[in-house]
Amino acid sequence: MSESAHQHWTRRSFLKASLASALLLVGKPAWAQDLAVPPVPEGKEGKLSLYNTHNHERLEVAYRDSSGQYDPDALSAIDHLLRCHYANRSTKMDVRVIEFLNALDKRLGGDNEIHVISGFRSPEYNRLLARKGRRGVARHSLHLSGRAIDLRIPGVSPNVIKKAALDMRYGGVGYYPRRGFVHLDSGTFRHW
Repeated sequence: MSESAHQHWTRRSFLKASLASALLLVGKPAWAQDLAVPPVPEGKEGKLSLYNTHNHERLEVAYRDSSGQYDPDALSAIDHLLRCHYANRSTKMDVRVIEFLNALDKRLGGDNEIHVISGFRSPEYNRLLARKGRRGVARHSLHLSGRAIDLRIPGVSPNVIKKAALDMRYGGVGYYPRRGFVHLDSGTFRHW
């Protein structure tokens, strides 16, 4: 075998090939949708401009370079911005919901400042919202595990945001027109 024909196997490429082979053999299992990541444009950076509506903090960040490598410091900065304002605690946000948000932003023209209403929620804050009778607050919300973000984008109708997110057919999409925001999560594709 020539040197150029020899493929260099990394741990990641081995795992991807193994998963693909297993899926071909047994078909797509029910949990496979949870492993999906929205399509990442080849050669494009992952960039977001975020504004936390509770603590008025802003962050412009490139969290993934054009070769697909994630920047741990940038992801930590996103985790901090998306922290629970009530408990002032953060968690490691699921990169799949970050990629969903980035892909949605790109679909809507890119370079939008995304206003985050809720990222990570502490159990205490989630219980408080449920006790106050907030509609749509799930007892086992994906916000509790850093897999959900509630957002709005100034100048873009929540209905337009919802439609763009649904067209992606990726994760959960919730539409709250009275409150003027859209919920995204990295669970299976569903909507309400």
